[in-house]
Amino acid sequence: MNPYSKFVADQARLLNEAKGFPLGGLPPAARPQIPADAPRALFFAPHPDDETIAGALALRLLREAGMNLINVAVTQGSRKERQAERLVELKGACDYLGYGLQTIVPNGLENVTAWTRQNEPQLWGGMVKVIAVMLAKYLPRVIFFPHERDWNATHIGVHYLVADALHQMPAGFVCFTVETEFWGAMDDPNLMVEVSAADLADLITATTFHIGEVRRNPYHLLLPAWMMDNVRRGAELVGGQGGAAPAFQFAALYRLRKWSAGRFTSVLTGGKFLSSTQNAAELFA
Repeated sequence: MNPYSKFVADQARLLNEAKGFPLGGLPPAARPQIPADAPRALFFAPHPDDETIAGALALRLLREAGMNLINVAVTQGSRKERQAERLVELKGACDYLGYGLQTIVPNGLENVTAWTRQNEPQLWGGMVKVIAVMLAKYLPRVIFFPHERDWNATHIGVHYLVADALHQMPAGFVCFTVETEFWGAMDDPNLMVEVSAADLADLITATTFHIGEVRRNPYHLLLPAWMMDNVRRGAELVGGQGGAAPAFQFAALYRLRKWSAGRFTSVLTGGKFLSSTQNAAELFA
C-alpha cells in the first residue's frame, strides 16, 4: 500500500470530522495577568476575524511578552445588516483569547479603500484622524496592520489608513510595525514566526466565535494547512533562496519594521526565524 494514500485520506477524514465541531461558546483560554502599565500592542483589524487569522504573533506577545494586546475594530464588515452581530462575535473571539477590544465609531468605518484615499480626500482625512487618535491614546510599542498588497480592498485600505496616520504623529513617536498577510501573500516577508499546536488550536477556536462567517465558509479549518504552507514559503522567502527549512510545523509570515523619525526603518538584517522556544519579546527589545 502506498503510505501517501493513507496520509491524504487521513487529512480528508480529519477535515470532514472537524466540520461537526462546535462553533464558539467555549470557555476562555488561559491568559496571563497583564499589569495595567504593560506595554501596549494594537492590532488594526480590517474585519472581525482578522485578529484571529493573522494574530499568531499578537497572541504570542500577549502570552510571552506580557503585552496588553488591543484589537482595534477598524470596520465591522460591509454588510450593514450584519455589523451589530459581527461586533458581538468579535467580542466573543477577543474574550476567548484575552485581547482587549477598541471600537472607533458606531458600526465601524466605511469605504476604507485605496479608491477613497485617491478620490475622496476629505472623507479619507477624517478616517486618518480617527486612527491617529488611537495611536495617540495608547502610544503602542507595537502595531499590526496588513501589508500594502493584501488583495482585499479593505485590507489594502487599512494599510494606507494606518500608514497615513503614522505620518500625522509627532516627530518623536516611535513604534515597531508588523505587517500581516492573508488574502495576498507578501513577496518580501522578513520574519517567520513558529506557531505552536496549542496556540494554533486557540486561534482556530477563537475564529469559530465568528459564527456567521465560518458557517458561510469554514475557513477556520484550513488555518493549519495555510500555516504549514507558510513554512514552505518562509523557508526561502525569509531564510533565503535555497535555504533549509526550519523544523516548524506551523508558522505565520510578517514584515517587521520600526516607525521612527517619521518613516519606516529596518530592524532586521536579512530574515529571521522565531521558534516557539524563543520569547517573542526579543523581537521588540
